[in-house]
Parts: sequence; C-alpha cells; structure tokens
Amino acid sequence: MLNKLPFMRGLATASLFTLPLMAFISPCSAADRFSDRDAVEFTPREGLPNFFNKLDKGEEVTVVYFGGSITAQNGWRVQSAEWLQKEYPDAKIVPVSAAIGGTGSDVGVFRAENDALSHHPDLLFVEFAVNDASKRRDSVIKAMEGIVRKTWEANPETDICFVYTVTKYDSKVLAEGKVKTSTAAMEEVADYYGIPSIHFGMNVAKLEKEGKLVMETKAPMTQVSGDELNEAAELATDEQGRIIFSKDGVHPYPETGHVLYTQVLTRCLEDMSGDAGVLKHSLQDKPLDPQNWEQAQRLSITDNELSGPYVDLTAPGDAMAKRFAERLSPLYQLAPGSELHFKFKGTKVMIYDVIGPRGATLEITLDGKSRKKVRMDGYCTYDRLSILSIGDNLKNEVHEVSIRVLDEPLDKRNILFERNRDKYDANPALYADSFWYPGAIFIVGEMVP
Repeated sequence: MLNKLPFMRGLATASLFTLPLMAFISPCSAADRFSDRDAVEFTPREGLPNFFNKLDKGEEVTVVYFGGSITAQNGWRVQSAEWLQKEYPDAKIVPVSAAIGGTGSDVGVFRAENDALSHHPDLLFVEFAVNDASKRRDSVIKAMEGIVRKTWEANPETDICFVYTVTKYDSKVLAEGKVKTSTAAMEEVADYYGIPSIHFGMNVAKLEKEGKLVMETKAPMTQVSGDELNEAAELATDEQGRIIFSKDGVHPYPETGHVLYTQVLTRCLEDMSGDAGVLKHSLQDKPLDPQNWEQAQRLSITDNELSGPYVDLTAPGDAMAKRFAERLSPLYQLAPGSELHFKFKGTKVMIYDVIGPRGATLEITLDGKSRKKVRMDGYCTYDRLSILSIGDNLKNEVHEVSIRVLDEPLDKRNILFERNRDKYDANPALYADSFWYPGAIFIVGEMVP
C-alpha cells in the first residue's frame, strides 16, 4: 500500500477566475531567471506586530491572500486560516482570497485596491514570485513597490508578508541556495520597507535533493482552472515512500505540497508572534524606484469610450456578468464593428477583460500604429479573466488607444490545444459567435479628454 500524508480540509472553494500559469510572463533569457542572492527561508524584518496585537486581544482580523493560482488553490491559504483560528480561538479570522491564476505583480498592482485593499486587511500576504519568474528585475520592483506603497497609503497599520513558492523549474537551483531573479527583486523591496518574507520552497527543494520528494507525477496535467486546481492526490507518496509534491511540478496537492508550505508558514508565524505591538509602517521619503507603479490605476470602461454595436452585460440576470462581478464590473460585450477609444498620459496601458469560446480578432491601434490580436487561446473552452497588454515602457506623454472588433472568421478548433478539441466537437455552437468582453482599463498615469 502507498502511504498518505495528513490531509487538511479546506474552508472554501477555489476562485472561479483562475488562469493558466504564467499566462502573462514576458520572455527573457534563461540566464536572467536566477540571481546570485542567497536563499533564506525566513527573514522577519519588522514582523507583523499590528496583526498579532489584534490577535492577542481576541479581535477580528482580516487576512487577504493576494497572488496567483497557487494561492487560489484550497491549499496553504485555507490551511493557514484554519491554523490561525485554532491558535487564536478568541479572535475571529476573516480570510479573503484575492488570488487570480496566471497573474503576477504587474497585474496585481492594478487590482490591489479593488481586490485586496477594499477588504481593509490587517495582514496582506503577497505571492507572485512564480508568475513573475520571467519578468525583468526592474519591472518586478516597480510593481511590488507599487503594491506596498498603495497598501500603506490606504492604511499604514496593515502588515504585509511576502511569500515565495517553488516549481520544478527552480527547485534544483533553490536546493543549491540561490533564488529566482523575481524573488531576489522582491527581497530588495522587502529589505527597503522592512517587510517579513517567507520562502515556502526551501524545505521542498531540500527534500527533493535528498530523494525524499518528487516534484511531479507522470500523469498528464489538465487545464488549470476552478476546482481542477484542487484535484485530490490519489497517491500522496510513491512506492519508495517519496512525497509526491504535485501533478504538474507547480501546483501542489493539498495533501502534500501545500501541507509542507503551511508547515513552513505556521512555524515562521510562531516566531513572529512575540513581537505584538502597534507600528505605523513608513513609506520612506525616497522610493526604492522613483518610477514605481504606485500610480497604477484600474478604471472601469464607460459608455463614453465605446461606439458601435455593444451591450452592457451588468444588467441583472446576465450569467457572465454575475460570475465576474466581484472582479470586473461593469462588463461589456462588443460585437464586430464596435470600438473602445481613449487617451491617457502615462507609461503603461492594459485592458482587463474576459476571454473564452466566443473570442474575436481585435485591431489594436496605439499612437497611430496598428496590430491584430486574436482574443482566444488554447485554454478557451471556458470563460476566464485575462489581460490584454497594449503598451509598456512608454514615454510619459499623451497616448491614444483604439481597439476595434473585427469581423474576421477564426479557426477556433485549431486555436484550442489538441487535448481540448473534443470539447469543441461536442458543442461547436458555443464557439460560433465572436465577441470581445472588456471591463476595465489599467494605466500607469492618468486619463485625459
């Protein structure tokens, strides 16, 4: 018989809005993905004094889990909330999932106010190192510093903790004591602002190196979405007694990899619990990066910015609008011939939208230069939140953006991954229409008339 590790039951279901891992990673050379910074499992820095002060008093505390698909799983997020409630029975733990799969800090900084800070967290966990793995160091610093500064502008008593996870792509380097460039960049921000950080993956990498853990099974990975993130591990350990960390080398099984993550987290939280007090966190007069994305904005699309045949789906009863209302409202459906048009002054612009089986071809025009983009990919057998990048590292001047939905046929069956084409064959009518579903504009800067 194969052995099982203790299973920790989840409190809630995963987000319905998860995306494929690393959906928004921009490419960089493999050599740039690792740094010379030494790996450290736990650096307490200024700790979490305000959070533990409220816990010790038996007060209500809100814990917001801000990250990607690993945090969206019913894993360390759920398990740590259960542990906190057990350790502090007189307090009321209010856990909030602000995790969306496939998103990194460059998306998180835009959705911080709406998805995380609107819940008035006492503690904000930030987990983006995996989805930032191929991002440039300067971009990671800009985004993470923007998240920190937004948080403490909203409430300087909110405690923040950075957490880092591990994948099969970096476990061997981590076992040798080095971290990804994204993690090193986040540590620079943590050093500068006194934010505690915890690396969940060092023990995992050590166990793998010792032959006590296997990062992935040989079973094929299904789409990374919804409850499939939380697929139970049938085999917690193999015949040699090695822990099976995950199915895909990235998303841990709740019964194995996530338990290891939670064990590290709770041990580190116990080490910080003696520092309870009240601290107003300082933003520092001089930012680490003066070009950080503290001014990143999430702006709802308005009717004034739209033309042509479009529909506001936020009317009561629309299934898609209701499904995504927590993250994206209003939500529009743009038919071929419709257009989104606006101007802004700033350095970066993206569109927060939904992609799925009804995807369309877009013509994107930025400052007079046009390109086409198909708003559908191989995962699109279902609707999910996504990000359409329009312009990055722009000059800080006025830019004009137009996005038009084209009436062009798409071979949607062949756009889907081969493993998903049977779903097309079973219901081709689902893919017959072509629409675009935008809901918000992300800019670093400000809108102009």
